Amino acid sequence: MQFATDIGPNKKNPAATSSIKPFLLGLLLGIILVVALAMAIPEKTSPTEFIQTGWEKLFPPPGNAEFLTENGKQADVVTTASGLQYKVIKAGEGDSPTATDTALVKYEGRLRDGSIFDANEQTPMPVGGVIPGFSEALQLMKKGGEYRIWIPSELAYGEASPGPELPANSLLIFDVTLLDFISAAQMEELRQQMEGQGVPSGAAPAP
Repeated sequence: MQFATDIGPNKKNPAATSSIKPFLLGLLLGIILVVALAMAIPEKTSPTEFIQTGWEKLFPPPGNAEFLTENGKQADVVTTASGLQYKVIKAGEGDSPTATDTALVKYEGRLRDGSIFDANEQTPMPVGGVIPGFSEALQLMKKGGEYRIWIPSELAYGEASPGPELPANSLLIFDVTLLDFISAAQMEELRQQMEGQGVPSGAAPAP
């Protein structure tokens, strides 16, 4: 009896051999691409930063106006006549401060990319003495209220850059809690009391 010799593990499969060639070619191209990418990365730049920069050049993020248009479509986001946007996290109770009042505020400020540029657990600030968008938001809030606010650049610092952490034309996002507020008359009375006790008066810098 003659056994077949064209079956079994020793028989070469032409299809399998031919499929290895595209695989090796793809692997070689992948290695070349990785090497080329590594050589293209500038000094002191991580691969992640390099890829992110390239991605943003190919697919730039929406501008502030587009971002606010889409953001305004979210549930519970309110857009005021000035262009300020806010969302009530917690309503609070009682009256709202006026532009002449002094508010005690907790806040965290972020840019659109999520980076935090400022934060404070408790700071006094003149309601009318901060950037327009922040001032408007405070006058909408009530004591104990918590808001998330989106401030267009024209209601913030506009084309000015107050520091390296805040580029020009930045849209600012704040989580704000209005802890308390006092009127101008109460603030003046408090100031006089402090001066009478020999305590220097003054308030912490506001955003």
